[in-house]
Amino acid sequence: MSLLQNLTSDTRLAQLAAWLRTLNVVDVDSIRPASADASFRRYFRVNVLPEQQTALGLTLIVMDAPPERENVLGFVKVDEMLTHAGVTVPRIVATDYEAGFMLLSDLGNTTFLSALNHDNASTMYAEALEALVKFQVTSRPGVLPEYDRAFLQREMSLFPEWYIGKHLNATLTEKQTAELQGVFDAILANVTAQAQVYVHRDFHSRNLMVVDAGNPGVLDFQDALYGPMTYDLASLLRDAYVQWDEELVLDWAIRYWQHAKSLGLPVNKDIDAFYKDFEYMSLQRHLKILGLFCRLNYRDGKAQYLDDLPTVMEYVRKTAGRYKDLKPLIRLLDLLEDTKPQVGYTF
Repeated sequence: MSLLQNLTSDTRLAQLAAWLRTLNVVDVDSIRPASADASFRRYFRVNVLPEQQTALGLTLIVMDAPPERENVLGFVKVDEMLTHAGVTVPRIVATDYEAGFMLLSDLGNTTFLSALNHDNASTMYAEALEALVKFQVTSRPGVLPEYDRAFLQREMSLFPEWYIGKHLNATLTEKQTAELQGVFDAILANVTAQAQVYVHRDFHSRNLMVVDAGNPGVLDFQDALYGPMTYDLASLLRDAYVQWDEELVLDWAIRYWQHAKSLGLPVNKDIDAFYKDFEYMSLQRHLKILGLFCRLNYRDGKAQYLDDLPTVMEYVRKTAGRYKDLKPLIRLLDLLEDTKPQVGYTF
């Protein structure tokens, strides 16, 4: 059954199809879903007309990004920035900014997540980290919005609202709320003190594509900001969707640190302090993700994200258990989830 048979019930799809027909580039009847997304964006794959295939390839990707909810101009701006930095990203073929439609080159459908295994992981992560460094070395202030303390705090507030309040159906006492804010303050003190660079914000295995040349192809960058040095490293190496032995993660983090330092990037000069920065940044991100995944389930009906909560919670517990000023979080989780205390190392 053709997707276009849904046109009467899907007005945006009807508008999208009408726009594509004006371009005379693709076979509109071939449109089909390309990927799911945690946002309000949708992606479709469509066949290129034979006379256009030499220039554009066999297929293209169509983005449907409702302008009242999604940042189309942000996508274009960061796409240009990444291209300038030498990072592989989709080429923009056509746009309708007002409607929120975009036609893009197709980076295929093989994500890092689907391709990674223990034999190729070190090579693939080296390629991903090289792409990250290419973007970071072009950083300068005033180009992208700042990933500031208020923004970071708002993200973490998803954790008490959606994970504790909605998922666990728990209400914190005033004392517990103060203790949790104390943990948040400790995290914020670290991450706001880090040097700032361009931050992709979702630099992980589902947004990196295996491509023939210039691996990886990078997607989902439209919400990029100027923020903490270790954020994208945390996204990649403490991925919510795939987990690696801590020894491997440490090795990859050190290799990144050495390379970044050699290029003059403003990483913490002490490796132990740098790894602490990485850990605190990871915890900020994971607390946000716990809340975000619960919101995606309870508000948006995307239940599949609950499957990844155990991996994220394991990261949270391991990291918080290693630092004295984060341990109140472990005690709170033990109480809320009625689990026995974990033994951990304190630095």
